Amino acid sequence: MTLSRRRFLTISASAAAVSLASGTSASEVAQWQGRALGADVSLRVEGVPAGAGARLWQRVGHVLEQVEARFSLFRHSELVRLNETGVLVNPSAAMRALMGLTGDLNAATGGVFDPSVQVIWQALAEGRDPDPARHLAGWHRVQIGDDRIRLAPGAALTFNGIAQGFAADQVAALMRREGLGNVLIDAGEIVALGQGGDQTPWRVGIAGADGTLLATHPLSNRALATSSPGGTRVGPAHAAHIQHIDGRGALWQTVSVSAPSAALADGLSTAFCLMTRTQITEALTAFPDARLEYLG
Repeated sequence: MTLSRRRFLTISASAAAVSLASGTSASEVAQWQGRALGADVSLRVEGVPAGAGARLWQRVGHVLEQVEARFSLFRHSELVRLNETGVLVNPSAAMRALMGLTGDLNAATGGVFDPSVQVIWQALAEGRDPDPARHLAGWHRVQIGDDRIRLAPGAALTFNGIAQGFAADQVAALMRREGLGNVLIDAGEIVALGQGGDQTPWRVGIAGADGTLLATHPLSNRALATSSPGGTRVGPAHAAHIQHIDGRGALWQTVSVSAPSAALADGLSTAFCLMTRTQITEALTAFPDARLEYLG
């Protein structure tokens, strides 16, 4: 996890693709590095058809651009339009999907996972007392209808606690469509498809807020997300970036969760920072394919 993983930035134009010969003329090991959605992004793909790397990275960039167009807080995205006007008519399929998962996560975590925390972040970033903003927060103040999403007056949303995972899932879906089965995707949250070059599961690191390696974990056809409240500080008070709408503090310094999707793992790891061990165990019953991998 990078220290800036919860900030949204446009995709870096300096992202580069590097193709390395794998020892055969039929395929290559391809690597890509850049920035998207506020995090360093890297991909390692085994078995890319020779000469196909440039086209593949162009498609990766398009996928990440589409995620930013939906959920960035730093461009005229769907999310920004919703926050500015209080209503979003005919939301995209991606917006509906993330809203649906958010509702599931909010219910399973007893309201702890809640994107309406945005108004509290805004107050903290501006050095204002966050308590008045807490009265404007709450997922119950979001209405999701057949053709529109509506916010109560004063409400605003952020998907910083889940959208990076969603982006990693979208890149993974692209790789599957391209017929590439052995891929390691690190977009702030990690998705591992298939196996590494040594024909064993990919091994990924779990790092704390200061970048210290806490553990390594084998991963294959699964996602891993790590959250640390101290990874990013907000405003002049240097408040932790993971906030509960009722003001309770974080109980854990670092939490890692694995799941079939990075968006699910991302949302759970974010919420679990604010939950007791018993509450975490109860929440996981709603997602039997998700696992707590690190808590400390």
